[in-house]
Amino acid sequence: MCRSSISHIKVRQCGMKIFGERLKEIRDERGVSMSELARQMKTSHQNISRWESGEIVPGGETLVKLANFLKVSADYLLGIRNDY
Repeated sequence: MCRSSISHIKVRQCGMKIFGERLKEIRDERGVSMSELARQMKTSHQNISRWESGEIVPGGETLVKLANFLKVSADYLLGIRNDY
């Protein structure tokens, strides 16, 4: 479980994990392949994989495009809100 009282690094890792889990969940729900999402986001399949594994999180502009494409809020993807 992620707790904000641990360290800044742990909180950041937790947020990246939540982002990756939510991205994969929504992508699967929408029936969008990693390759299709990579094409739409103008990025590589590898980056999509890294996002979903929680290794990295896309920058602000890409995050907004991603949320718009998947029809969810950026806040939902980032774990700030629990509703789309």
